[in-house]
Amino acid sequence: MNVLWILAHPEPRSLNGFLATEGRRTLRAEGHRVEVSDLYAMGWNPVVDAAGYAHPPAERFQVAGAAKQAYESGALSADIRAEQEKIDRADTIVVQFPMWWFGMPAILKGWFDRVWHQGYAYGSRGPNGEWIGYGDGFLAGKRALAVVTMGGPAWFYGERGIHGAVGELLFPLQHGTLFYAGAEVLPPVLITGADRFTPEEGEAAAKELRERLLAIPATRPIAYRRQNGGDYDDDFVLRPDVAPGLTGLGAHVA
Repeated sequence: MNVLWILAHPEPRSLNGFLATEGRRTLRAEGHRVEVSDLYAMGWNPVVDAAGYAHPPAERFQVAGAAKQAYESGALSADIRAEQEKIDRADTIVVQFPMWWFGMPAILKGWFDRVWHQGYAYGSRGPNGEWIGYGDGFLAGKRALAVVTMGGPAWFYGERGIHGAVGELLFPLQHGTLFYAGAEVLPPVLITGADRFTPEEGEAAAKELRERLLAIPATRPIAYRRQNGGDYDDDFVLRPDVAPGLTGLGAHVA
Protein backbone atom coordinates (compact mmCIF):
# COMPACT_ATOMS: atom_id res chain seq x y z
CA MET A 1 0.00 0.00 0.00
CA ASN A 2 0.93 3.63 -0.45
CA VAL A 3 -0.29 5.21 2.78
CA LEU A 4 -0.76 8.86 3.67
CA TRP A 5 -0.83 9.17 7.47
CA ILE A 6 -2.34 12.45 8.66
CA LEU A 7 -1.72 13.13 12.34
CA ALA A 8 -3.25 15.95 14.38
CA HIS A 9 -1.81 15.98 17.89
CA PRO A 10 0.57 18.54 19.40
CA GLU A 11 2.62 16.20 21.61
CA PRO A 12 4.81 13.44 20.10
CA ARG A 13 5.22 11.86 23.57
CA SER A 14 1.46 11.41 23.92
CA LEU A 15 -0.56 8.25 23.40
CA ASN A 16 -1.35 9.52 19.91
CA GLY A 17 2.33 10.06 19.21
CA PHE A 18 3.14 6.54 20.41
CA LEU A 19 0.37 4.98 18.33
CA ALA A 20 1.37 6.93 15.22
CA THR A 21 4.97 5.79 15.54
CA GLU A 22 3.99 2.17 16.11
CA GLY A 23 1.47 2.20 13.28
CA ARG A 24 3.86 3.62 10.73
CA ARG A 25 6.62 1.27 11.85
CA THR A 26 4.29 -1.70 11.40
CA LEU A 27 3.33 -0.69 7.88
CA ARG A 28 6.89 -0.03 6.78
CA ALA A 29 8.08 -3.34 8.25
CA GLU A 30 5.60 -5.09 5.95
CA GLY A 31 6.94 -3.24 2.91
CA HIS A 32 4.26 -0.56 2.66
CA ARG A 33 5.20 3.00 1.72
CA VAL A 34 4.14 5.65 4.24
CA GLU A 35 4.09 9.42 3.80
CA VAL A 36 3.29 11.58 6.82
CA SER A 37 1.50 14.87 7.33
CA ASP A 38 2.13 15.65 11.00
CA LEU A 39 0.12 18.86 11.06
CA TYR A 40 1.42 20.34 14.33
CA ALA A 41 5.03 19.49 13.49
CA MET A 42 4.56 21.06 10.07
CA GLY A 43 3.10 24.23 11.55
CA TRP A 44 0.14 23.77 9.24
CA ASN A 45 -1.91 26.90 8.62
CA PRO A 46 -5.56 25.89 9.15
CA VAL A 47 -7.08 29.21 8.11
CA VAL A 48 -8.72 29.64 4.72
CA ASP A 49 -7.61 32.94 3.25
CA ALA A 50 -7.27 34.66 -0.11
CA ALA A 51 -3.49 34.21 -0.17
CA GLY A 52 -3.78 30.41 -0.33
CA TYR A 53 -5.68 30.72 -3.58
CA ALA A 54 -3.76 33.69 -5.00
CA HIS A 55 -6.92 35.76 -4.95
CA PRO A 56 -6.55 39.52 -5.55
CA PRO A 57 -7.19 41.32 -2.24
CA ALA A 58 -9.17 44.08 -3.94
CA GLU A 59 -11.81 41.63 -5.19
CA ARG A 60 -14.53 39.93 -3.18
CA PHE A 61 -13.24 36.59 -1.93
CA GLN A 62 -15.68 33.83 -2.89
CA VAL A 63 -13.91 30.84 -1.44
CA ALA A 64 -15.14 27.94 -3.58
CA GLY A 65 -14.76 29.73 -6.90
CA ALA A 66 -11.38 31.21 -6.00
CA ALA A 67 -10.05 27.81 -4.95
CA LYS A 68 -11.23 26.15 -8.15
CA GLN A 69 -9.70 28.86 -10.29
CA ALA A 70 -6.40 28.69 -8.43
CA TYR A 71 -6.31 24.91 -8.78
CA GLU A 72 -7.03 24.97 -12.50
CA SER A 73 -4.51 27.75 -13.16
CA GLY A 74 -1.75 26.26 -10.99
CA ALA A 75 -1.85 29.16 -8.55
CA LEU A 76 -2.51 27.27 -5.30
CA SER A 77 -0.13 27.96 -2.44
CA ALA A 78 2.75 25.49 -2.15
CA ASP A 79 1.53 23.94 1.11
CA ILE A 80 -1.87 23.04 -0.36
CA ARG A 81 -0.30 21.63 -3.54
CA ALA A 82 2.08 19.48 -1.51
CA GLU A 83 -0.77 17.90 0.46
CA GLN A 84 -2.77 17.20 -2.70
CA GLU A 85 0.24 15.52 -4.26
CA LYS A 86 0.50 13.26 -1.21
CA ILE A 87 -3.18 12.36 -1.55
CA ASP A 88 -2.76 11.62 -5.25
CA ARG A 89 0.14 9.25 -4.53
CA ALA A 90 -1.71 7.37 -1.79
CA ASP A 91 -4.07 4.45 -2.16
CA THR A 92 -4.83 4.46 1.59
CA ILE A 93 -5.41 7.42 3.89
CA VAL A 94 -5.14 7.18 7.67
CA VAL A 95 -6.55 10.13 9.62
CA GLN A 96 -5.46 10.10 13.27
CA PHE A 97 -6.61 12.54 15.93
CA PRO A 98 -7.94 12.94 19.46
CA MET A 99 -11.65 13.71 19.63
CA TRP A 100 -11.94 17.18 21.12
CA TRP A 101 -15.42 18.53 21.84
CA PHE A 102 -17.00 15.79 19.71
CA GLY A 103 -14.98 16.51 16.60
CA MET A 104 -11.60 16.95 15.01
CA PRO A 105 -8.98 19.37 16.35
CA ALA A 106 -9.19 22.72 14.56
CA ILE A 107 -5.88 22.18 12.78
CA LEU A 108 -7.22 19.03 11.10
CA LYS A 109 -10.54 20.65 10.20
CA GLY A 110 -8.49 23.46 8.67
CA TRP A 111 -6.47 20.95 6.66
CA PHE A 112 -9.67 19.66 5.10
CA ASP A 113 -11.02 23.19 4.64
CA ARG A 114 -7.97 24.28 2.64
CA VAL A 115 -7.01 21.08 0.80
CA TRP A 116 -10.48 19.60 0.14
CA HIS A 117 -11.61 22.47 -2.09
CA GLN A 118 -13.84 22.83 -5.13
CA GLY A 119 -12.27 21.69 -8.36
CA TYR A 120 -10.08 19.16 -6.58
CA ALA A 121 -12.19 17.32 -4.01
CA TYR A 122 -15.69 18.10 -5.24
CA GLY A 123 -17.71 19.84 -7.91
CA SER A 124 -17.28 17.36 -10.76
CA ARG A 125 -19.82 15.68 -13.02
CA GLY A 126 -19.86 12.16 -14.41
CA PRO A 127 -20.09 11.06 -18.05
CA ASN A 128 -23.87 11.44 -18.05
CA GLY A 129 -23.80 14.89 -16.47
CA GLU A 130 -24.67 13.65 -12.99
CA TRP A 131 -23.05 15.21 -9.94
CA ILE A 132 -20.31 13.04 -8.48
CA GLY A 133 -20.31 12.39 -4.74
CA TYR A 134 -21.04 9.93 -1.94
CA GLY A 135 -19.29 6.87 -3.26
CA ASP A 136 -17.81 8.42 -6.40
CA GLY A 137 -15.15 11.06 -6.64
CA PHE A 138 -11.46 11.81 -6.59
CA LEU A 139 -10.79 9.21 -3.87
CA ALA A 140 -12.50 6.40 -5.78
CA GLY A 141 -10.47 3.22 -5.41
CA LYS A 142 -8.74 4.45 -2.26
CA ARG A 143 -9.40 3.31 1.31
CA ALA A 144 -9.66 5.52 4.37
CA LEU A 145 -9.33 4.73 8.07
CA ALA A 146 -9.88 7.01 11.06
CA VAL A 147 -7.82 6.34 14.20
CA VAL A 148 -9.44 8.22 17.07
CA THR A 149 -8.63 8.55 20.76
CA MET A 150 -11.36 9.62 23.18
CA GLY A 151 -11.10 10.58 26.83
CA GLY A 152 -14.29 8.96 28.11
CA PRO A 153 -14.97 5.25 28.62
CA ALA A 154 -16.43 3.17 25.81
CA TRP A 155 -19.98 3.13 27.19
CA PHE A 156 -20.18 6.92 26.95
CA TYR A 157 -20.13 6.49 23.16
CA GLY A 158 -22.65 3.65 22.83
CA GLU A 159 -26.05 3.88 21.18
CA ARG A 160 -27.55 5.17 24.46
CA GLY A 161 -24.41 6.66 25.97
CA ILE A 162 -24.46 10.26 27.12
CA HIS A 163 -21.90 11.42 24.53
CA GLY A 164 -23.85 9.91 21.63
CA ALA A 165 -23.09 7.02 19.31
CA VAL A 166 -19.55 7.28 18.01
CA GLY A 167 -20.64 6.41 14.48
CA GLU A 168 -22.79 9.53 14.46
CA LEU A 169 -20.06 11.69 15.99
CA LEU A 170 -17.71 10.60 13.20
CA PHE A 171 -20.38 10.83 10.48
CA PRO A 172 -19.26 14.28 9.21
CA LEU A 173 -15.72 12.99 8.63
CA GLN A 174 -16.42 9.46 7.49
CA HIS A 175 -19.55 9.99 5.42
CA GLY A 176 -19.62 13.70 4.63
CA THR A 177 -15.93 14.09 3.82
CA LEU A 178 -14.24 10.77 3.01
CA PHE A 179 -17.13 8.81 1.51
CA TYR A 180 -18.42 11.92 -0.25
CA ALA A 181 -15.06 12.06 -2.01
CA GLY A 182 -15.37 8.43 -3.13
CA ALA A 183 -13.24 6.60 -0.58
CA GLU A 184 -14.08 3.19 0.81
CA VAL A 185 -14.32 4.07 4.51
CA LEU A 186 -13.32 1.34 6.93
CA PRO A 187 -14.71 0.98 10.46
CA PRO A 188 -12.62 3.28 12.67
CA VAL A 189 -10.02 2.30 15.23
CA LEU A 190 -11.40 3.70 18.49
CA ILE A 191 -9.27 4.11 21.60
CA THR A 192 -11.50 5.08 24.53
CA GLY A 193 -10.49 6.13 28.05
CA ALA A 194 -7.32 7.64 26.62
CA ASP A 195 -6.89 10.23 29.38
CA ARG A 196 -6.19 7.54 31.96
CA PHE A 197 -4.15 5.06 29.94
CA THR A 198 -1.47 2.95 31.60
CA PRO A 199 1.60 1.76 29.65
CA GLU A 200 0.04 -1.69 29.51
CA GLU A 201 -3.16 -0.31 28.02
CA GLY A 202 -1.09 1.66 25.53
CA GLU A 203 0.58 -1.55 24.37
CA ALA A 204 -2.82 -3.22 24.01
CA ALA A 205 -4.05 -0.30 21.92
CA ALA A 206 -0.93 -0.47 19.74
CA LYS A 207 -1.51 -4.19 19.20
CA GLU A 208 -5.09 -3.53 18.09
CA LEU A 209 -3.90 -0.78 15.76
CA ARG A 210 -1.23 -3.01 14.21
CA GLU A 211 -3.78 -5.71 13.51
CA ARG A 212 -6.24 -3.27 11.98
CA LEU A 213 -3.60 -1.69 9.78
CA LEU A 214 -2.39 -4.99 8.37
CA ALA A 215 -6.00 -6.00 7.70
CA ILE A 216 -6.81 -2.87 5.67
CA PRO A 217 -6.85 -4.62 2.26
CA ALA A 218 -9.31 -7.26 3.46
CA THR A 219 -11.53 -5.16 5.74
CA ARG A 220 -15.11 -4.62 4.61
CA PRO A 221 -15.93 -0.90 4.39
CA ILE A 222 -18.88 0.77 6.07
CA ALA A 223 -21.93 0.19 3.87
CA TYR A 224 -22.86 3.80 3.22
CA ARG A 225 -25.49 4.21 0.53
CA ARG A 226 -24.10 5.49 -2.76
CA GLN A 227 -25.48 8.73 -4.10
CA ASN A 228 -26.05 7.32 -7.57
CA GLY A 229 -26.75 3.76 -6.50
CA GLY A 230 -30.54 3.92 -6.74
CA ASP A 231 -31.46 4.54 -3.11
CA TYR A 232 -31.97 8.30 -3.56
CA ASP A 233 -34.45 10.15 -5.73
CA ASP A 234 -33.60 13.04 -8.07
CA ASP A 235 -33.50 15.42 -5.08
CA PHE A 236 -31.01 13.16 -3.25
CA VAL A 237 -33.63 12.16 -0.68
CA LEU A 238 -34.01 8.47 0.22
CA ARG A 239 -36.85 6.87 -1.72
CA PRO A 240 -39.87 5.93 0.42
CA ASP A 241 -39.21 2.22 -0.06
CA VAL A 242 -35.63 2.47 1.21
CA ALA A 243 -35.33 1.97 4.99
CA PRO A 244 -39.01 2.91 5.47
CA GLY A 245 -39.69 4.68 8.75
CA LEU A 246 -36.00 5.13 9.52
CA THR A 247 -34.71 8.67 9.85
CA GLY A 248 -31.49 10.28 10.99
CA LEU A 249 -27.92 9.46 10.09
CA GLY A 250 -28.38 5.70 10.35
CA ALA A 251 -30.74 5.72 7.39
CA HIS A 252 -27.77 6.36 5.12
CA VAL A 253 -26.07 3.08 6.05
CA ALA A 254 -27.37 0.03 4.21
